[in-house]
Amino acid sequence: MDRRRELWVGLLLFFAVPCSVLGGDIAHDDDLAPKQPGCENVFVLVKVQTWIDDKPGSEYVGVGARFGTLMESKEKHANRTNLTLAEPSDFCSEPKNKLTGNVVLVHRGNCKFTRKASVAQQAGAEAMLVINYHKELYKMVCDKTEPNPNISIPAVMLPQDAGGNLEKSIRSGAKVAVQLYSPERPLVDTAEVFLWLMAVGTILCASYWSAWTSREAALEYEKLLKDAPDDVLNVEETGSSGVVDINTTSAVLFVVIASCFLILLYKLMSFWFVELLVVLFCIGGVEGLQTCLVALLSRWFKRAGESFIKVPFFGAVSYLTMAVTPFCIAFAVVWAVYRRISFAWIGQDILGIALIITVLQIVRVPNLKVGTVLLSCAFLYDIFWVFVSKKWFHESVMIVVARGDRSGEDGIPMLLKIPRMFDPWGGYSIIGFGDILLPGLVIAFALRYDWAARKSLRAGYFLWAMTAYGTGLLITYVALNLMDGHGQPALLYIVPFTLGTFLALGKKRGDLRNLWTKGEPDRVCPHVRLTQ
Repeated sequence: MDRRRELWVGLLLFFAVPCSVLGGDIAHDDDLAPKQPGCENVFVLVKVQTWIDDKPGSEYVGVGARFGTLMESKEKHANRTNLTLAEPSDFCSEPKNKLTGNVVLVHRGNCKFTRKASVAQQAGAEAMLVINYHKELYKMVCDKTEPNPNISIPAVMLPQDAGGNLEKSIRSGAKVAVQLYSPERPLVDTAEVFLWLMAVGTILCASYWSAWTSREAALEYEKLLKDAPDDVLNVEETGSSGVVDINTTSAVLFVVIASCFLILLYKLMSFWFVELLVVLFCIGGVEGLQTCLVALLSRWFKRAGESFIKVPFFGAVSYLTMAVTPFCIAFAVVWAVYRRISFAWIGQDILGIALIITVLQIVRVPNLKVGTVLLSCAFLYDIFWVFVSKKWFHESVMIVVARGDRSGEDGIPMLLKIPRMFDPWGGYSIIGFGDILLPGLVIAFALRYDWAARKSLRAGYFLWAMTAYGTGLLITYVALNLMDGHGQPALLYIVPFTLGTFLALGKKRGDLRNLWTKGEPDRVCPHVRLTQ
């Protein structure tokens, strides 16, 4: 295997870990925000649907306050109410206009949020919308020193641009009405079903490709031993060409380096840095897509796949590779240019799947010991950077990086994503490359072992490891939906199922010693002839 490919394998694995399963929070609690009786609501996102002169207008998103009544969850139960400007605009003193039955639009500042809400409530307002003086949303909380508030109307914070548009419409003389509600996320979305199928299908394809090439290499080696045993008795079998076996040290080091890389992403997250990651992802995607297409098309265009031409820097390159490469480059470039359009996720998923399959074909775990160390370290890594990192950084580092919260982008490209089809909040369901690639290394090893041991599908380990992975990923999505879209470390559920099933079956069947150290079944060397 040449140095260029080893470099790319390391880079691709380097990118594979820093994401987990996300759905997008619509409701969450905050331990840092003060709680007290009358001020203990969970923060929820609120849809603000508008009508301008009885014609449907824009829909905005705000965030509900810690105090006040809860929002309606269904649109049909939410009332359409006229919107009125506050006078004075900060609403820190008694209003100069009547608000009975209206929603009041208030500017942030000059007094506490609970003071504004009390004034609005006493004036007969149905609800209060507060305009933030930033484009971001802000959580409206209570002061620890003030008495328990008795607010019985909803209060919602709007970003500066949304509030400014509404205020401008009212001042121009238009009649503005709003409807406030906070729809719940459906328990299961079709996007998660397709994402589950994509993850399982990717590992399935990569495992069979890996096992097939491994078996072809083994058959070729056995043929060499039979044809010329005297010449090759002292030659060690090194496995199939172009394959890199990772060891225990590199498995541990990989997770350590991935952690450093995640911190680097977190600290340097910006527009230009995401653009750099897009370029690197495109280069890796071209490499992966090209490898997959060449392997697939070489079955039909065998002569073109076996004819080579010498290219400077790249060395010997087949004619088939030369023909496929321009298409792969064009595909990646088109995706990079138009990646912000609604259906660009299709191109990202194609490049990502090809990339994962290629890595699983090139990089392999030689035995279950290495696989156990790798998955165990990744298990701890995932939990730490999703949950524990909140105590040090005051936010989940992995979730911030995956979403690209500080970059102005939709997030880093090293993940698979599908738009949520029946979710009133929209958004994407996503899964990081590492949640597919790392378990996939162990599952691919299981199939190679089964084929080498000539085990049937039911008597082998691949089917059960594949089932365990699918079950773990399914439970991840169940947990994701039960927690209102909070990001979940997928390996928290996948690793115990996959690794536990593999180890338990190996122990029960008496194969654990071979699986743990040798990584292959006991077999008689083919050049040895037994005599009666």
